[in-house]
Amino acid sequence: MNTDQLRDQARNSLTRIGATVPDGTDLYARSPITGENLFGLRAVTADEATRAIGDATQAFRSWRTTPAPARGELVRVLGELLRVHKSDLADLITIEVGKIRSEALGEVQEMIDICEFAVGLSRQLYGRTIASERPGHRLAETWHPLGVVGVISAFNFPAAVWSWNTALALVCGDAVVWKPSELTPLVSLATSHLLDRAIAQTGAPAHLHRLLLGDHTTGSVVVESPQVSLVSATGSTRMGRAVGPRVAARFGRVLLELGGNNAAVVAPSADLELALRGIVFAAAGTAGQRCTTLRRLIVHNDIADQLAEKLAAVYSRLPIGDPFDEKTLVGPLITDAAATSMLAALDRAQADGGKVIAGGRRVERTGGAYVEPAIVRMPRQTAVVREETFAPILYLLTYDTLDEAVALHNDVPQGLSSSIFTSDLREAERFLGPDGSDCGIANVNIGTSGAEIGGAFGGEKETGGGRESGSDAWRAYMRRATNTINYSSTLSLAQNVSFF
Repeated sequence: MNTDQLRDQARNSLTRIGATVPDGTDLYARSPITGENLFGLRAVTADEATRAIGDATQAFRSWRTTPAPARGELVRVLGELLRVHKSDLADLITIEVGKIRSEALGEVQEMIDICEFAVGLSRQLYGRTIASERPGHRLAETWHPLGVVGVISAFNFPAAVWSWNTALALVCGDAVVWKPSELTPLVSLATSHLLDRAIAQTGAPAHLHRLLLGDHTTGSVVVESPQVSLVSATGSTRMGRAVGPRVAARFGRVLLELGGNNAAVVAPSADLELALRGIVFAAAGTAGQRCTTLRRLIVHNDIADQLAEKLAAVYSRLPIGDPFDEKTLVGPLITDAAATSMLAALDRAQADGGKVIAGGRRVERTGGAYVEPAIVRMPRQTAVVREETFAPILYLLTYDTLDEAVALHNDVPQGLSSSIFTSDLREAERFLGPDGSDCGIANVNIGTSGAEIGGAFGGEKETGGGRESGSDAWRAYMRRATNTINYSSTLSLAQNVSFF
């Protein structure tokens, strides 16, 4: 597609959703497919962002007393609207991010799935009853709405990560302000408008959700505002180092989802055909621009040459190009700078003794930053391997013993996602155990990408320690209260204290 076609398609999708573009020259919606701008947009000012947070605070004060199942109704309606406009929203994701059609549709499905999860959760915000040491007393643990949640999202999942946070925050009784990536304003405008429609349809407070288009200065307003109780930020480790201390300085809460340098161990007993499919999707899917992208492959020496040959053969056939073409599997990188960073990392890897055995070159196309996903055999885990390059580079390392593989796996600062391919039960359980993978996500016989919403998503170490989406991640969006209820006629003090 050319730029004019992309612009028309984006405009048509927005029109069907009912969203409009705020004309201006503060930001530009662009497409990595052609590398050209589509629309100019107006960003919010710092004062407008502050007022929006104040409006959300007011909305929270009434929303927090709305029964949780009624809050779930709002999210149910949002899920229905997402179903209706799944194709339109997927088109916008492909236009602004460059994801192939299947992955863009998958992202919207993930939004629908988390809405379903959150609706059920609205009737399951459970507390506890705790045995008291005092006669005639009961201890209870209750959960209450937290306040305004600030969501700062990245370009690579411009809608799904917002939905993980927003669906849970809404059923937990919170209001939301959203500062999306400046690279994906059209997706955020469309998504926010769908929620506005759901709010109007259900009679929820009008300013329960506010979209804040802007650059890092707009994000700073969210980070610094004492009215924002929780800042959920997704992005680089560098961003997390800046955001975390600033929120902590005002005693706010943070939920950080930061860098990943994910690895898969391939054992001698692995089903190599199954491993091959899992590795290629995890390493080359989304053009290597997922936080869960497979970046390191740790293969037993006995099978390393065989697997390397199979991977190189598959990589040589990967269709690269227009993500709207149904045959394409690898679309563009988000910017030309991302391609430059990838090529620089490959130069460093080769200077460290690495050998590129597949890909690693720019693809000559008119517009856009297209690259061949690369595989590099490395003699050891060097500094460049321990860093996260947000591009499709797969470093292949080898091992002799499982202890060596686990140590190599864990010897990076990041700790998001991991996997092992093996048919040996002992190896699998060791990898999942306390002295195995140190990541927040550990898989067996599946790649590092493609998490389901039912499990909590997040990682350890420099990945930030946050958890979003399923399981009990909802607790991050609520405050806990411990209650002691005395239903006796006497006052007993804990620990047998006697006072008067």
